Amino acid sequence: MTQYSDYFGPEGLRVRGTVLVVPGRGETRSTYTRFGRRLAADAYRVRVIDAPDLDTEDLTALAARLSEAAEDTAADDGVVRPLVLVGADSGAAAVAALLDREPGVRPDAVVLAGLPGRSPGSAATAGTWDEELDVRTSCPAHRGALTEDPEVRRGSLDDAVPEAVLGAAYDSETAVPTLLLVGDADPLADHEALAHAAKSRAASRLSVVHGAHHDVLNDLQHRSAAAEVVTFLETLRNDLRPLVTVRSSAW
Repeated sequence: MTQYSDYFGPEGLRVRGTVLVVPGRGETRSTYTRFGRRLAADAYRVRVIDAPDLDTEDLTALAARLSEAAEDTAADDGVVRPLVLVGADSGAAAVAALLDREPGVRPDAVVLAGLPGRSPGSAATAGTWDEELDVRTSCPAHRGALTEDPEVRRGSLDDAVPEAVLGAAYDSETAVPTLLLVGDADPLADHEALAHAAKSRAASRLSVVHGAHHDVLNDLQHRSAAAEVVTFLETLRNDLRPLVTVRSSAW
């Protein structure tokens, strides 16, 4: 079995950047197949690593894994910049917590998707698999993919993310450009804390996906979520200023 899941852009196109994806609780690398292919189609080099077990793997070990994962993503054994870390759920918490440390790899930006809330109530989900799926997503394809993947660990959303990791994630004042991505129907999110976290960072963007649940990158709105990530990646070449201004009479 390979150590990573890799997604390559269309042949002949210049690679626009490198994206390392860190899955969350209970997820596998296969969980991000659709997301990886979509970003790769926009000429980004995408690599998905195994989800960290924050009860047994400390942040130093995760930083080393990320550094190793980035090493051979380019043909010349270098890394095509910008290098962006995308974390989901506990993966988002771990990535965010790394930013105020000296990580093994220095990202040019991070995407934090479905960052769990810090309050005890934010950690609790219902008991059955169907109820857990309801917390995660309303997308039939994603529900099917999770159900059919024998390596997905059911009930994992009831595992508490270590408070030290969540505290470091929310209290970070990093200058690394950050996209916070959350569904407005995510029962595990603390929207007030996310808004505060966005304001406390020098270069951050909070994007709320309407109707999306906890697995915001894989819910019914997955195309819009991926498009928001790509839009954020493209702003890295323009001092974080959006390249498109939208004016509409639709609202």
